[in-house]
Amino acid sequence: MTEPIEQNSSMGSESTADEKSQNLSAVVKAYQNPYYRYLVLGILTTAYVSNFVDRQVINVLASYIIEDLKISDGQFGMLSGLAFACIYTTLGIPIARLADIGNRRNVIAISITIWSIMTAACGAAQNFGQLFLARFGVGIGEAGGSPPAHSIVSDIFPSSQRATALSIYSFGVYGGILVGTVGGAYLVQYFDWRTAFVVVAIPGIFLALLVRFVIKEPPRGMAEARKDVAPPGFFRVLGFLWERKSFRHLSFACALHAFVTYGVGNFMPLFLGRVHGMPIIDVGLYYGLIAGVGGLAGTFFGGWMSDRMSNKTGDKTWYVWIPFISTVLAIPLALITFLIMPNGVSAAVFYLLPVFCGGWYLAPCIASTHFLVGIRMRAMGSAILLFVLNLIGLGLGPMLTGFVSDWLTPAYGNDALRYAMSITVLVNIWCAFHYYCATRTIRADFDRAPD
Repeated sequence: MTEPIEQNSSMGSESTADEKSQNLSAVVKAYQNPYYRYLVLGILTTAYVSNFVDRQVINVLASYIIEDLKISDGQFGMLSGLAFACIYTTLGIPIARLADIGNRRNVIAISITIWSIMTAACGAAQNFGQLFLARFGVGIGEAGGSPPAHSIVSDIFPSSQRATALSIYSFGVYGGILVGTVGGAYLVQYFDWRTAFVVVAIPGIFLALLVRFVIKEPPRGMAEARKDVAPPGFFRVLGFLWERKSFRHLSFACALHAFVTYGVGNFMPLFLGRVHGMPIIDVGLYYGLIAGVGGLAGTFFGGWMSDRMSNKTGDKTWYVWIPFISTVLAIPLALITFLIMPNGVSAAVFYLLPVFCGGWYLAPCIASTHFLVGIRMRAMGSAILLFVLNLIGLGLGPMLTGFVSDWLTPAYGNDALRYAMSITVLVNIWCAFHYYCATRTIRADFDRAPD
């Protein structure tokens, strides 16, 4: 009696293995179609746009929230930065671990649902503490967005196209700023800041369903036909990366780059309204379009140019030289925007140049991190990079800029914000130093990257 049962059990096991093999083959075949590959990239990018709309819409609502809840610039800097960044950076590590061992698509779908619900909850806040907690909740959801998506993109695009693909995904940063700023300005003008939070949260629910039912989970290392391996733990990945001197410099450079980007960008709508007296509709239109279009162009250019120069010269250090060049160029351009431009329109229009340069860094730095690690370390590698980047950049950039503005206000009045943002821009000098240091050793670290 036992023999037939064992045979059936064996046959069942073989049948299950065959089904898994067939499903895997079907997934690989689907991704061989470039149209599907770019469809997946488009869906992930749209989800990232939603991520940044929900994260950044608070910036265009700044004056209304400050007035309604009776808070200071420093407290607003905490709401737009620290409240979000604390949990976003901390929770990103275990979620990346889950993505490295589990289904990345499902992690992203659940994360979108959470951040959308918590964004809507921001509209119900009645005081600083409640809004701080709601923003904390947005960070919980958004912690699971980028690391799994970075890993998927690196698996479905070959290494020669990776930075370009990641730059397209990174469109979400400035696409979100564009949609959130323009949309938020119109919503707050015709309704109120609470309604704006609720409205921008709604599309996320539909995006979560789209991610869950359209995207197929790709095999690890598919684009490079690399053999899958068991995923290492967090401390092993952290130790592995921290042994690389180039990564230490690269991650800190990214953090300082983000310190300037968020410290300036989160206060730009308030700067245009407070310093130049620009109406909220004009702030949304001018700043939203300039920051969105300039950032989108800069993000794509940074990824495309780093791929192009690396492929042309055979030297992958271009993935660091491109961010270095952008950082140096952005310093004088940003100072002209804040200190010399005579009115809101000219300041917003000239801001196109520093925001274009500021967008060059993200895709090459993510690609560099993925070149340094094995295929089962990519989500965790992204999470570690984003941990350093967002804890220092998003967590401290807006908050310290706001506190410097508060400190300077008794002496300079409304112009205090102008000078606080200019001081923040000078951090780019420190940032460029670390990019330069990373170029000295990153070529050797690329060469000894594991499978």
